[in-house]
Amino acid sequence: MKAIRIHRIGGPEVLELEDVTLAAPGPGQALVKQTAVGVNFIDVYHRTGLYPVNLPSGIGQEAAGIVEAVGDGVSEVAVGDRVAYASAGIGGYAEARLVRADKLVKLPPHVSDEAAAAIMLKGLTSEYLIRRTVAIKPGDVVLFHAAAGGVGSIACRWLSALGARVIGTVGSDEKAPIARDNGCSEVIVYTREDFSARLRELTGGRGADVVYDSVGKETLLKSLDCLRPRGTLVTFGNASGKPDPLDLLVLSNKGSLYVTRPKLADYVATREELLAAAEALFSAYQAGHVKPHVGQRFPLARAADAHRALESRATVGATLLTV
Repeated sequence: MKAIRIHRIGGPEVLELEDVTLAAPGPGQALVKQTAVGVNFIDVYHRTGLYPVNLPSGIGQEAAGIVEAVGDGVSEVAVGDRVAYASAGIGGYAEARLVRADKLVKLPPHVSDEAAAAIMLKGLTSEYLIRRTVAIKPGDVVLFHAAAGGVGSIACRWLSALGARVIGTVGSDEKAPIARDNGCSEVIVYTREDFSARLRELTGGRGADVVYDSVGKETLLKSLDCLRPRGTLVTFGNASGKPDPLDLLVLSNKGSLYVTRPKLADYVATREELLAAAEALFSAYQAGHVKPHVGQRFPLARAADAHRALESRATVGATLLTV
């Protein structure tokens, strides 16, 4: 089968399409024939070495497909099941792969393979961010950066359904209507507006209860300026680069603020947590609170082009590889 592999860190050009031979599933494993693969910014971090991987390596964390074979001791899935994953380790950019069966989630009939590949990683991320990292309540004021992006397209709509007042930031005027459609009551174009000053204006000087920041270096310090006293900054990505070290006294001086840097693996560490998070996601999807938008599709062989589009911040919603 074909798979994208990396033998060195670097730009999109290091993504190479190769022939790979798969063994039969071992104990606890399932062979998944993949139908749709999600592209996410964490893949860029692996490719560039921001998040180190052992080379040579596969790449990609999210996909959907059909179970073609299972190894000894597998009870979680069966041959013929439609499944998806987002926490099974890297290697998703492939026509097929071996996956630990306990990391697979069965797809309900109302979730298509393409929808699953568009929402699993971003949707499970949204779930832990808004339901468990901070339990958002009706009336909470939330600032969400990159509100027209992959996670933003899911999280902002879900936050709105939870009763939060969602203020989104986007990088261009063209993306503002998309953010509003995603559930944002107000949108700030941060490339021509001071987003912290504008946020204060929109909230009558109060500030936000929570800021969700996946942009990183360019926005982190000003995100702190958006928070009310005892507010929380949730930083979960580095689209503009790794943030500089943070002086903890800044948190005290700005109002006894909280900062956390969570990751999905710690919120789906057990099978029970994974299934509960997936059930919440699929229920929100069925209720219309999660409405994935696939903005871009690339063939597997053009994974490098998908990365170029993602890094240029030209993408809207989810980006998929078709296999």
